[in-house]
Amino acid sequence: MNKTPLKRRDFLKASAVAALGFHILPGSARGANSKIQVGCIGVGGKGYSDTMSTAAAGAAVVAMCDVADPRTPGLDRRKRSKTEKTILDTFADARFFTDYREMIATMPGLDAVVVSTPDHHHFHASMLAMRKGKHVYCQKPISHSIWEARRLAETAAQMKVQTQMGNQAHAGEPIRRAVELVRAGVLGRVTEVHAWTDRPIWPQGMKEWPKEDPVPKGLNWDLWIGPAPYRGYSRALAPFNWRGWWDFGAGALGDMGCHIMDMPYWALGLTSPTTVEAKHDDGSAIAAPSWSTVTYQFPTSVLGGPVKFVWYDGVKAKEGVYQHTPPEELWKADFPTADHVFRRFDLMLVGEKGRMFFGRTRQDWVYKPETLTSGFTEPPKTLPRVPGELAEGARGGIGDDSGGPYVEWLNAIRSGTPALSNFTQSGPFSETVLLGNLALRLGKRVEWDAKKMVAKNAPEAAGMVRRAYRKGWELA
Repeated sequence: MNKTPLKRRDFLKASAVAALGFHILPGSARGANSKIQVGCIGVGGKGYSDTMSTAAAGAAVVAMCDVADPRTPGLDRRKRSKTEKTILDTFADARFFTDYREMIATMPGLDAVVVSTPDHHHFHASMLAMRKGKHVYCQKPISHSIWEARRLAETAAQMKVQTQMGNQAHAGEPIRRAVELVRAGVLGRVTEVHAWTDRPIWPQGMKEWPKEDPVPKGLNWDLWIGPAPYRGYSRALAPFNWRGWWDFGAGALGDMGCHIMDMPYWALGLTSPTTVEAKHDDGSAIAAPSWSTVTYQFPTSVLGGPVKFVWYDGVKAKEGVYQHTPPEELWKADFPTADHVFRRFDLMLVGEKGRMFFGRTRQDWVYKPETLTSGFTEPPKTLPRVPGELAEGARGGIGDDSGGPYVEWLNAIRSGTPALSNFTQSGPFSETVLLGNLALRLGKRVEWDAKKMVAKNAPEAAGMVRRAYRKGWELA
């Protein structure tokens, strides 16, 4: 038996993880090959925290892939000085690749992948992995286009792999408890949802492509472009600002919609909207607008009746006044300042009995009228809870160090019981979110046929619903 004591840094790491409500066991306790073998695709930015959190949840990171070599000075933003380690140093035994196609095809013993790339690579990385029988954790939205989301959900079911979208709060106590309360009728039948964000926090509204810059050393730009139309490298595109360009990202809606719209979409059992329309003032054919208001009309919910679901981005204070907000009659008389609404909460549900102001990272929600919950019998907890997310007031998987969604996914792989944000659920949800972008790009009300995946009044939408891929990246 190995009696070698834990090194101090390993002890500290294990202690920190245990504090989140789950535990890492040393290899001697699990057996040398008992951990799930994971390859992480994209290990900078959000990929860094996804990789670290997946390892903290108990997986073995055996491979990493990134088009930017973290060892190159200046490319790894998390390496603050010459003495600090890169993520490759942290996982020194992992094999490093620059092309995930090679990693998926050749890496022996790989059980699963974590996809933390820009949006335009989500489909290819996830699809190729699932076709090889690998389990997939993919950042949100799970695809760049509506057709891709549909195909990923279908393939996950066909291949019987365990999947999860990276809308982390889905694993948390706040969302799961709110779902139970709404379904139990705390608001009665819900007729409207209003959800908001201060995003974008990157440039949007661009009308022209930026001038080219020299490609940084250590960056494989052709692989970064991947299946998207080729554009020359520019600091205005990467490493951070890609999200505002339609070729690569899904704008503020794609960034935050899968987080903020999640609870009511789930609680109300929504499927596909029948119509979607959008307002904005500076979008273009190449870039998302700097703000937008998107209105979805759903024919029914599990509580009965139609639901109007309105999304607002660019909700920011300008000279002390918040812009692009929901109608003031729904919130202004109930709070001392707008800050109390738009900095504290994510959304508002309007029901027959009253309104609920909800924040996905907290549980001190506000009901109006305040007597709404008087005499209401709280329902039992019927949804499964995730280890590390059970404490009252848990943050719900938002932070980089939170283990909930990663633990849930790894447990799904071990047990065969799906995580609750698996592609069967998050695929249709991603389709709904991306339909808002379709309305933004078309500049017209979209009449949607979900079964056929067509905009009945806009045949020109076909190339946006299912995009073409660059030569060499074709994938059906």
